[in-house]
Amino acid sequence: MNSTSFLETVRELSDRLVRLQKPIRVLDAVNWGPEIRAGFFNDNERRKPPVTPDYYAGRPLRYSPDELKAGFLSLERDITRRVGQLHPIGTLMRRMCREYRIVMDMLEARGQPEFPGLAAELYGLPGDVFHAGEPSLAELGMMLEETLGQMAGHALFPDEPHDLDAPAAVAHLSGRLRVSMPGIPVTVEVSDGIVSDAAAGSDRIKLNAEARFSMRVLEILEVHEGWIHLGTTWNGQNQPWLGFLAKGTPAAVVTQEGLAVLTEILTLKSTPERLSRLVGRIRALTLAGDGATFLDVYNYFRDRGVGRDEAYTVAARAFRGSLPEAGPFTKDLSYIKGFVLIYNFIRVAVQLGRLDRLPILMAGKINLDDFKLYADLYDQELIVPPAFLPPHFADFRGLASWLSFSRFMYNLSFETLEQEYRHLF
Repeated sequence: MNSTSFLETVRELSDRLVRLQKPIRVLDAVNWGPEIRAGFFNDNERRKPPVTPDYYAGRPLRYSPDELKAGFLSLERDITRRVGQLHPIGTLMRRMCREYRIVMDMLEARGQPEFPGLAAELYGLPGDVFHAGEPSLAELGMMLEETLGQMAGHALFPDEPHDLDAPAAVAHLSGRLRVSMPGIPVTVEVSDGIVSDAAAGSDRIKLNAEARFSMRVLEILEVHEGWIHLGTTWNGQNQPWLGFLAKGTPAAVVTQEGLAVLTEILTLKSTPERLSRLVGRIRALTLAGDGATFLDVYNYFRDRGVGRDEAYTVAARAFRGSLPEAGPFTKDLSYIKGFVLIYNFIRVAVQLGRLDRLPILMAGKINLDDFKLYADLYDQELIVPPAFLPPHFADFRGLASWLSFSRFMYNLSFETLEQEYRHLF
C-alpha cells in the first residue's frame, strides 16, 4: 500500500526532474541554421558548410552545464535517500538523471571529436544488431532500400501535389486533430524557426512557414506527431504521481519514434516514399560513420536522383551537432530501430496473450527496455491508464488479428514463395 506521504514525495521528486530537464533542447542545440543551407547553395554546392567549433560556440546553451549537472546529481541522491535503492520509481528516475547528464556532455561537445561517440552512446550506431547473428541496422536499411527501390516511380504511386501552404495546412491539420483527439488542447501553428517541415513540442505542432504540404503529409503528421508524440505527452502530464513520464530521454525517443512509424503503417498513412526517406537516413549515417564527409553524403543522394533540398536535409541531419567532416549524430536511427523493436514486442505480446499490457506503451514517454518496471508500477496503480489512446490501441481486435497471421507468415521462407509465385507475374 502506498502511503499519501510517499506519493507526495514521489510527485515532488518527479516535478524536480521535469523542471531540471526543461532547458535541455537537444535539436535546438545541434541543428544548423537556415543561413548554413542558404550559404551552401549560394556557393553552388561546391564547398562544405562553414560549420566549425566556433559556430557552436556562438550558439550558447540555455543553461549552465555545471549547475544543471549538479542539480541532477543532487536529485539522484535524494531519490535514493527518499524513495529507496530498489524501488522501481527510484530506478527509473535515477536512470533518467544519468541519461540527461550524458545528453549535457554531448551538447557541451558540439563540434568536438567527442560528440559522435556520446551520440552513439545515447542513440546507437548503424552497425548495431537486434539479436546475435541477425542483420545490423545498416544491413536492414540496405535490404529495405532494395525493396523500396523496386517501387520508386511506379505508376501506382504518383507524386502527390504539395499544394497547401503553411497557413492552409495549419487549418486543415487543426481540424483533423480536433476530431481525432477530442478534448486535448493541441495547437498547430506556423513557425519560421524550425529546420524540418514540421516539429512537435509538448502541446503544439509547428509547421515550417516556407514548406508546402500534401494531404497525405498532413495525415502522417496527424498520427505521428499528434496521436503519438503529443498523445504520450498528454498522458504523461495526466499521471497523478509520475509527471516525468511526459518527458522523454533519448532512450525513450527510440520507443516514441518506433510507435509513431508503426502507427503510420497500421493506419495505412505511410508510403514507399516516406519509408525511403527514413531508410535514407540510415544510409546517410552509415556513410558518415564510415568516414564520408557532408559533401560525400550530399553527392551520394544527388547522384541517385534525390532533389537538392532533400539531399541537403538528409546530409545535414546526419552531421548536425558535429562537423561536416566528422562523425555522425545518430538520432535518426531511432525511426527504423524503434519500429523493429516495437513491432516485435507487440508480436510477442499477442503470442503470450498479453494485449492488456499494450496501453502502457502510451502511458507516457517510456523506454521499452524498462517496460517491466513500468508494468509493475501500472499494477500498483502508480501509473494510471492513458487518458488518450489512438484507435488501433483503443480496440485491439484488428491489431491482434493482423499480428497473429503475421507470425505465421513470418515463418514461411520468402525465397521459396518467390520461386513458387514468380511464374504468376
